[in-house]
Amino acid sequence: MTYLDPPGGHHGRPAVPSAEATAALARCVSVEPAKFAAAHWGHTPLLSRAAELPDPAGFTDLLSPADADELLSRRGLRTPFLRVAKDGQLVAASRWTGGGGAGAEIGDQVLDERVLEQYASGATLVLQGLHRIWPPLVDFARDLGLALNQPLQINAYLTPAGSQGFATHYDTHDVFVLQVDGRKHWRIHPPVLPDPLEKQQWGGRADEVAATAQGPAALDVVLAPGDALYLPRGWLHSAQAQDASSLHLTVGIRALTRYALVEELLALSAEDQRLRASLPFGTDVADPDAIEPELTETVEALRDWLLRADPGAVAARLRQRAWPAARPAPIRPLAQADALATLDADSRVTVRPGLRWQLVPHDSDTVALRLFDRTITLPASCEPAARALLTGTVTRVGDLPGLPDDADRVTLTRRLLREAVLVPA
Repeated sequence: MTYLDPPGGHHGRPAVPSAEATAALARCVSVEPAKFAAAHWGHTPLLSRAAELPDPAGFTDLLSPADADELLSRRGLRTPFLRVAKDGQLVAASRWTGGGGAGAEIGDQVLDERVLEQYASGATLVLQGLHRIWPPLVDFARDLGLALNQPLQINAYLTPAGSQGFATHYDTHDVFVLQVDGRKHWRIHPPVLPDPLEKQQWGGRADEVAATAQGPAALDVVLAPGDALYLPRGWLHSAQAQDASSLHLTVGIRALTRYALVEELLALSAEDQRLRASLPFGTDVADPDAIEPELTETVEALRDWLLRADPGAVAARLRQRAWPAARPAPIRPLAQADALATLDADSRVTVRPGLRWQLVPHDSDTVALRLFDRTITLPASCEPAARALLTGTVTRVGDLPGLPDDADRVTLTRRLLREAVLVPA
């Protein structure tokens, strides 16, 4: 979510989601966003049939089978942008990668003839990180990420008729499954570990997962083209293609959890001298009786420190964790350089789509523009003009407020264009 600083305040607040962000979420769920948030988000699965969604034509505009063939054959794809799985196990990359010929000898490139061999023998192909390399999914991921205010990733699964790529398992992130082509049979079971963290992978509970998968399914459904399925993290699932090959997209949403708050609080607690104190000389750390008084004093010190914890410091650490995981829209370096060379007062610019930012005081003479990967310092006199550019209030350079002349307006705009904060309108 883009963050704005309201007049008279310095704390970010979420902007209203754009029409594009709202439309991206509407493609994935058949209920209103408020109902989805209250009844399903993080709690229960939601099946949305194509006829219930705004575009019953489906998702082939995002990635079609022909597009997948293009990626596998003509785009010089390399690991880790492809995985291959068969009978519940990953196939070693050495079996489907190699050098790409003259001028492309590096041996981790996807070889189409070997991919054909794997796929024709029943293996599932997993195209990974498509939100970084396939333009329609780059845009869709940005818009959906803004609607959810969460970092996300998009993979595609191509499964031959009758095959199943992975055994029953759970993910440690929420997912939207968007069925593009073919039909796939999904069996969904309740979690064996509700709300698992990223480090709590299903492999550590394989016996529980297998036992639960033998019981009755909470949802037993075949997805057809245009259908969508939401699964909260932790819900068990398996999927098998039916009488024809299947292509679906999986949008994985990286959850920000209360445990993330705990981790950042503990990191900040290193500021407390009581918590940095050494254990007494000679303490036997294997003896519970010896540890008990130290544990009691540590818990007391931690409790005292937590009551004084600064929400601003915690928010700053969460920002550093979350913002880099959700890149803004790509820029065009050549077009951007041309815009820099021809910039004048009549030029029009806009904020880079999907950019997360905060504009806050730095000292008496400067303001700080915080971005996903760095902080830019600007003269305090530029604050009204910078805010007008970032919020989209003004797009024409010569209309920027608070600066004495067009030369200063052009200088500020050129700086923000060079920093990839703005793009040509």
